[in-house]
Amino acid sequence: MTSVSSVAGSTIAHTITPDEKKVLTATLVGTTIEWYDFFVYAQAAGLVFGPLFFGPMVQNNPLLAQIVSFATIGLSFLFRPLGAIFCGHMGDRFGRRAMFVLTLIIMGTATALIGLLPTYAVAGPWAPALLILMRILQGFSAGGEWGGAALMSVEHAPVERRSFFGAFPQIGTPLGMILATGVLWALTAALGKPAMIAWGWRVPFLFSVVLIVIGTVIRRAVEESPVFAAMVLRARESATPLRDLFAGHSLQILRAALIFMANNAAGYILIAFIISYGLNTLKMPSDQVLLVSTLSAFGWFAFTLLGGYLGDRLGRVRTFQIGYAILAIWSVPMWLLIDSKNILLFFLAALGLTVGLGLSYGPQAALYAEMFPAKIRYSGVSVAYALGAILGGAFAPAIAQWIIGTYDRSWGIGVYMLVLSLISLIAVSTVKDPKGVDLHVRDIGY
Repeated sequence: MTSVSSVAGSTIAHTITPDEKKVLTATLVGTTIEWYDFFVYAQAAGLVFGPLFFGPMVQNNPLLAQIVSFATIGLSFLFRPLGAIFCGHMGDRFGRRAMFVLTLIIMGTATALIGLLPTYAVAGPWAPALLILMRILQGFSAGGEWGGAALMSVEHAPVERRSFFGAFPQIGTPLGMILATGVLWALTAALGKPAMIAWGWRVPFLFSVVLIVIGTVIRRAVEESPVFAAMVLRARESATPLRDLFAGHSLQILRAALIFMANNAAGYILIAFIISYGLNTLKMPSDQVLLVSTLSAFGWFAFTLLGGYLGDRLGRVRTFQIGYAILAIWSVPMWLLIDSKNILLFFLAALGLTVGLGLSYGPQAALYAEMFPAKIRYSGVSVAYALGAILGGAFAPAIAQWIIGTYDRSWGIGVYMLVLSLISLIAVSTVKDPKGVDLHVRDIGY
């Protein structure tokens, strides 16, 4: 497999080696499974968790029950920094590979256990309590997952292909959405909505066991990151990487978090809220809405890969700027198409959202890796990613549901997305493009 890229005006051909293919496969498969687990919860929260786990609220206040159901998505984000700090610290001290495998196992176990939980009708208040506990474990795992996958891909990449290589763990996100939404769509079409609410919703969660076995085997076959291996040989690993991180890079962490904020919010609007809005508010057919969500994820996949490619050609910052400009422009008009209740226009709205979403997601792994020095890189990218997720996607579906319930104006959600897009656009525009920086160095100045 040969790829071609332009660096400093020259064209460089690079043949992807077997070891590099192994790394790309492991990061892609692993993040696909991780985000399948995460997204199957997010979509179930919009479809069935309200009545099943928050029963009394449904009887007294259905809107509040749905908001609380969506809020459990955001709750897990609050534990992402804990996972990011723990896995980042351990990854910087002992290597990327071990955390790479551990986060996958934690996520898969929590997801499978959700499929075995009793509902409120059986266990009363224990049902939502156990659901929240499993969600916390998912959040802890997700906090450490992305940093490990991103660094394994970027630190194994040739310098002229970092953004493209870094897009592989990124496209695991839309692929996870395709898998999660596709499974839910197939089950809903085959079983019908009553059976899905009664027991069918458990199947996608239990299916995670199979995926975890596959992903763990693949990830264990990957060698340690060459950057970390070089650090060990040179005895340059830090005894206190977390202290170094917060002492000298707090502003960089905040800037990186703001860069990610709008992308993550838009992603969770696409993943969780739009499906619920189409089904519960617009009363559109469930099989059509789930199919649209699945198909739009293919657009997210394609534009994320394009974003990784453009990150090497145009630069990370410029690609982000294009993506956020598109996202800002599309944020309000898309709701006019959605509210038409026409399934083709509904699909066009979702697909249009994936353009800006993908272009501002593809180059993220490379940009983040190049923003932090090697000795605290895992901690830095993981904490920044987790904080950006809290500021962006954590409560985006719940906020969107509140906007609809309070003002009954879907374009208000578009204004919310527009504001976040402008903030992230400004944040990324303050970064001097780090394209091509030496990933082995101790300090990277900004």
